[in-house]
Amino acid sequence: MEGVMMRNGDTYGLAVRRPDGVIRAQRLPWFSLTRRAWLKKPFVRGFPILLETLVNGIQALNRSVEAAAQSEEEELSGWHLALSLGLALVMAIALFVVAPHLLSLVMLWLHLGGDVEGLSFHLWDGFFKCCIFMGYIRLISYVPDIRRVFQYHGAEHKTIHAFEAGGEVSAASAAGMSRLHPRCGTTFLLFVICISIILHAVLVPLLLMIHTPQNMVAKHALTISFKLLLMAPISALAYELIRYAARLPDGFWATLLRAPGLALQRLTTYEPDAAQLDVAVVALREALGPDAGAGIRTAPYLEG
Repeated sequence: MEGVMMRNGDTYGLAVRRPDGVIRAQRLPWFSLTRRAWLKKPFVRGFPILLETLVNGIQALNRSVEAAAQSEEEELSGWHLALSLGLALVMAIALFVVAPHLLSLVMLWLHLGGDVEGLSFHLWDGFFKCCIFMGYIRLISYVPDIRRVFQYHGAEHKTIHAFEAGGEVSAASAAGMSRLHPRCGTTFLLFVICISIILHAVLVPLLLMIHTPQNMVAKHALTISFKLLLMAPISALAYELIRYAARLPDGFWATLLRAPGLALQRLTTYEPDAAQLDVAVVALREALGPDAGAGIRTAPYLEG
């Protein structure tokens, strides 16, 4: 909310612009679920990293709301934030898991697709999932507050590009950078959808070969539950794929793997203004902490 968070190892920097125009910044510990060595292993770490990112993101959101509420002399209700999160999770499951499944059932009843044991059902499921995902992002981008979130998202990417390029990092130097970045969470979500289409098409029929409830409602309830359980291995695979794509040297395969995610980022990032870039540079400085150096040039801000 009117801010940017950036992670650096075991800490993250959070910068928020308050309604009075002042930037407030904090350097905070990163809550981690991957401190044990086995949880850091490839094809294991993806799901716990997804969970810890969710927890830290909620905490950062909470702090950003507190920063705004402090200036407006409002009180923030913790239970209200928890309720909002719960409703958001329910809506996400309903939109991106249950709704595509039900729409695929409609295609079955219209004799345009097969049942859940067949490939056509999962192709329809994947098609509807992609349409809902893209349509959802497009629709919320018309909400002014969400559009500002997407502008801050673009400011974050520009600042990271400026830092990775070396030299001075400031709002002015970041302004000329691309707002698209190959290691973005948006790309991760797209990989999750693509991998889920493939795994659902293969594993759901295998599950039903082992056990198929006689009741149709029970069969589809089992299928939806199984899809929810598959989120752990799917997120693990998606995480490794996005890391692999980011590490590839520029070339045909790198372009091929990065292109869909970068295209999607054109919907989730917008060009930021100078004030938003100032906030992103402050977040970077806080994330780097003692390692920031004199090359990170920020606008004036308050710490703590």
